[in-house]
Amino acid sequence: MDSDGTQEARGTHANPVPRPAGPPEMPGVPPNGHSAPPNGFASAPQEGHSVPSDGSVVPPRPTRAPGVPPTPDGSSFLTWLRTSRPEAPPGVWRFGHRPRPAEEPEEIPTRQLLSGALIAFLVGWLIWSLLQNGYLGNWWWVPFDLIVPDAWRGADSDIGETGTFVVYQGYELLVALAIMVGVARLGRWGEVWGRFVAPRFRRPESQEAQPADQDDPAQWNELRAAGAVDVAERLAADARAGLMRDVDHARIARAWQGVRSGRHSLATFSGAVLQDGAAACLHPSGARDLPTRVARHDLLTGQVRLGTSADDPRNPYAYRGTGLALGPELLGTSLLAVGPAGSGKTGTVVRPLAESLCLHALAGRAAVVVVGAAGAGLGPADAYDVVVRIGNQESEYDLDLYGGTGDPDEAAAVLAEALVGDLADPHPGSDSRRSTTVLAQLLGPFRAVHGRFPSVPELRQLLDGAPGPLAALRQGLQDAGQESLLRELDARERQMGQPGDVGGVLADRVALLDRPAFASFFDTSGTTRPFTLKALDHPVRVRIDLPERGHADASRMLARLVLAQFTASVAVREDRSLFACLLLDDATGVVTPEAVRGIQRLRSGNAGVVLTLRTLDDVPRPLRGPLLGATGCRMALSGLTPWDGQDFAEVWGKEWIEARDVTDRQIIAETPAGKAAHMLRRVITGKAPTARAVTVRQVERERWSASELAHGVPAGHAVLSLTDVKGEHAPPLLVDLRG
Repeated sequence: MDSDGTQEARGTHANPVPRPAGPPEMPGVPPNGHSAPPNGFASAPQEGHSVPSDGSVVPPRPTRAPGVPPTPDGSSFLTWLRTSRPEAPPGVWRFGHRPRPAEEPEEIPTRQLLSGALIAFLVGWLIWSLLQNGYLGNWWWVPFDLIVPDAWRGADSDIGETGTFVVYQGYELLVALAIMVGVARLGRWGEVWGRFVAPRFRRPESQEAQPADQDDPAQWNELRAAGAVDVAERLAADARAGLMRDVDHARIARAWQGVRSGRHSLATFSGAVLQDGAAACLHPSGARDLPTRVARHDLLTGQVRLGTSADDPRNPYAYRGTGLALGPELLGTSLLAVGPAGSGKTGTVVRPLAESLCLHALAGRAAVVVVGAAGAGLGPADAYDVVVRIGNQESEYDLDLYGGTGDPDEAAAVLAEALVGDLADPHPGSDSRRSTTVLAQLLGPFRAVHGRFPSVPELRQLLDGAPGPLAALRQGLQDAGQESLLRELDARERQMGQPGDVGGVLADRVALLDRPAFASFFDTSGTTRPFTLKALDHPVRVRIDLPERGHADASRMLARLVLAQFTASVAVREDRSLFACLLLDDATGVVTPEAVRGIQRLRSGNAGVVLTLRTLDDVPRPLRGPLLGATGCRMALSGLTPWDGQDFAEVWGKEWIEARDVTDRQIIAETPAGKAAHMLRRVITGKAPTARAVTVRQVERERWSASELAHGVPAGHAVLSLTDVKGEHAPPLLVDLRG
């Protein structure tokens, strides 16, 4: 561990990011930095060996499932695993969910329901008393006389006095039951039972009957069907013994997917599980859980709970009172959250999502990059594999300015987006293609001569047109015989100083990074450990702290750089089964035309971004509509301004609703008796007699108006619309982020 608690990074400059050795589809270097075992799986840490020779801390074997009280027999984990998770609309927290009807049933008011049930009971009691006492005659004995033989009646009957008594009493009981059934239907006793009595006797989820072995997820029946009975027995035994947790289950399930896809053999998987049990296929960090959890997670469905859908008439009935959760299937369409400072963007949205994706990374399912200001509360450092603290001289990792690519044109395109992507017309730097060309004319020759890209000071000198570096670069190209690159350099020198040249603008932007605070960062000489987003082919957890204080312009430029590198890297990944996500805690000045186009392409690459803004005014007006259209999930938090609310209201559109117009019309009496009755009614009620007329019509209105978004969203709440990667969507929902 270093001085600030960050876990020591493993690897070398050539391979700065630890590559997972856990799931079979992601073999690589195990946590200790030595060669991987022959089977391609990392071995589990053993008890009593918590501090290896390299100084890294290996977590001990778990004794309980996370989030539940510890039990020596693993019952808490098994209860979590066996809890029902029915299919539900997008965004519904499926853990223990009880589906509701799509439409709200017309519910009778409680007072009316109970009084009706009581009156029905009294009516039934009265009818029975009248029948018993003969006030209604003896007609109700006619069926008895027609059905019962004469030999069964009287004291000297064939069945005796006792039998006769039983026959008569039995018939009376049948009549009483018939009366009870009638008055029960009339008084809605079934609804009374379901609303007030049955919930008190409903067993909790944890007390439901244990499923049969063929339906029990703890039995690993898929492995048994594939012939790996011994592997299934080992995993089931670890679950019963309390040695398995939710991350272990998700990680081994991910490894089994690799076996089913045919990329790896069953023998390799079986050997690893038989050796290490629930600790098989570890993440290279050796961690089997996060140090702390602040949100509720369900790794079986991949969801993290953000709050509760409010019991509000504007929410669809199927969502009211249900948990609201997000998962990779929703984040794959990207999320935009807008709200003022203090509305809960970081604490209630970004932090839980970052925590969830870190758990997915430990399970071998996802790669996550979290970007925010230093001290923004994005999780402890030991919850990440790589922590890049730009501007902090104690940072163990550096950031690769060129995205880890060796192609000068690709590096120039990404760097141009970061430097001048936010400049708008008619500024001379607004054309990113010209900026890309200028950078490529310098990066290509420099790499050909030096075998690397220029550092920040060197790039600034080249863009400024310093004669010494340009002359040295020309001489190097001449010595190497690079005629084509010499022509590139000649073209750059001819453009310098001409009107409309963007070299000066690029130099001014690079100067923001050529500061003493960043002197040890963005190094290209190979003496540091630069993190590159090319590592998103592996389940890595990354946090990048931006130097917000005193370097706001540089922070926004670096945020654009990370977003540009992310969208470029995920598009060329070989294994797209790994979900990749970028969480940008403050996207002010980051949204550019190229960034919007990049976000639109993420869904096809099994990737997504989460962007937060204090206001949509931080986005250029021409880009607000395209940004809202490019993101499938949109969140408006409390405290939104009316002009921001107008943009959300437009993108959410309108809906047809049923409007009721009620008109009270005074009744005019024409007869003396009617006038007297009306006068008496007015004396008693204090109101004139009226007749009510109800007009029902279909009208179209906004789902959420700008005024409602600005003034009708309570503190701690948000309005959230969702779209998953399959195209299913949920309308705007009022969500309590504290529930």
